[in-house]
Amino acid sequence: MEDELTTALRAGGGSPVARASSRAAARLGPEAEREGLIDVASATVDSPLGPLLVLATERGLLMLSYTDASVDAKLARIAARVSPRILEAPARLEGVRRELDEYFEGRRRRFEIAIDWSLISGYARTVLERTSEIPYGTAMTYAEVSAEAGNPRGARATGNALGSNPIPVVIPCHRVLRTGGALGGYTGGLDRKRFLLDLENRGVGEPEALTRPAGPRSG
Repeated sequence: MEDELTTALRAGGGSPVARASSRAAARLGPEAEREGLIDVASATVDSPLGPLLVLATERGLLMLSYTDASVDAKLARIAARVSPRILEAPARLEGVRRELDEYFEGRRRRFEIAIDWSLISGYARTVLERTSEIPYGTAMTYAEVSAEAGNPRGARATGNALGSNPIPVVIPCHRVLRTGGALGGYTGGLDRKRFLLDLENRGVGEPEALTRPAGPRSG
């Protein structure tokens, strides 16, 4: 059964989304679910930013990827570090889809999705854990995140950690800006970063600029 699962994952050619939703995977999914052979469940979720490839383990959300990114390399990383038993199982990810829909509709300001940190370690995890606490509709600078991550002179390392974020949107790296308010970089491109910031600005009633958090910050 495991060999057949691996074959299904590699079948189909074309885009990673096509592979993830191949007919073979759809056929094997229910049987694999019954036999407990899915370690990483995958699904494609529609969004205003384009299709999102979502992957999760029993521990939580493992990856959220824009499908025009290098998904092949990311799937290979999951196979090597977590498990090669990755298969389409949308029912397992219904809660993730629902929270994402609510967020994009402006009805959710805080994700309650559990996160599986298996792909994130070291300084990158420190940075992304701190980033996950930046409140909706607010922003921090790379320098501020670096300081709170214990590396005041490490803005470049912080930028690299944010650039490698495997769970954008949910871990809101779009809320980190350059000193002075410039957007900086973003794994999905600056148009997507601008969209997310504008969405949250509308949600907090601040159309001109992001509000800055005052006092202690909570998630």
